[in-house]
Amino acid sequence: MSSPIIQCKQLNHVYSGNLALNNVNFELAAGEPIGLVGPNGAGKTTLLGILSGFLQPTSGTVSLFDHPPGAKQLIGKVSALPQDARLDPSFTITEQLVFYGRLQGLTNPQAILEASRVLEAVSLTEISHEKPGTLSHGMAKRVAIAQALIGKPALILLDEPTAGLDPINVRTVRTIIAEQSSATTFIISSHDLAELDRLCQRILLLEKGILQSEILGQNEQQAATRFITLQMENAPAGEVITKFKTITGVLQVTNPQKNEFIVEYNPALQAQMDLQLIQCINMSHWQYRQLSHGKSLEEKLFFSD
Repeated sequence: MSSPIIQCKQLNHVYSGNLALNNVNFELAAGEPIGLVGPNGAGKTTLLGILSGFLQPTSGTVSLFDHPPGAKQLIGKVSALPQDARLDPSFTITEQLVFYGRLQGLTNPQAILEASRVLEAVSLTEISHEKPGTLSHGMAKRVAIAQALIGKPALILLDEPTAGLDPINVRTVRTIIAEQSSATTFIISSHDLAELDRLCQRILLLEKGILQSEILGQNEQQAATRFITLQMENAPAGEVITKFKTITGVLQVTNPQKNEFIVEYNPALQAQMDLQLIQCINMSHWQYRQLSHGKSLEEKLFFSD
């Protein structure tokens, strides 16, 4: 197992008399993107602020790559994108990216090349000489992500990177993160559970400053029981549950919300449960919109036993 890139031990932070983080402990290793979720006021932004070195913890210890947040050894190795990041309206996109590159110790020629590289990474080379006032909200967000990519950091902290974006730009941001994940570990704070479900193999859940749980990507090949989630088209819930339960290997069928069914089954008894479910649906003359293996992130976080 690789050594952790982040270690938090008994981390506490008091803000205006309130305990924003309460005895938070976790370790994270390099790898796939990691999601950070929780309701408003849960402590997500406070935690990212401490990891970025913008805030000092009230007590406890934090280390990134065996250094305290904000240490000079982390320059170029750790990057952050705050939710409310803004571009300077007075300078072109390239001028700003070059400036950030110079702050990381790059020479001017190196910073110019790096600005071009990160703009290409977010598919915005055509606006390199524009000023921020001419950009759409989605473009501005992608430029901010480009800034976070400068220097090819090993760790990038993103606070609500898709907030306020339309579906096309959300998909673009998701693609950017996925393409960069082979060399960079992302920690992504977001309320969009569907997006995190697509991107992340590990999720941290914060509530009222307390780390409630860690959800890991389940190895389906080793699981004793597995799950399939079905989105149906106006199917009779009682009849669906009754017929699904007659399939060999089915252990339980739940109907958490309208037209959604979660089937728990034993793969040793029925290795091709997806095909069995589809055959049952066809024979019953029902229709389904989507079949996916496993539970949704929403179910894992908030509704699993």
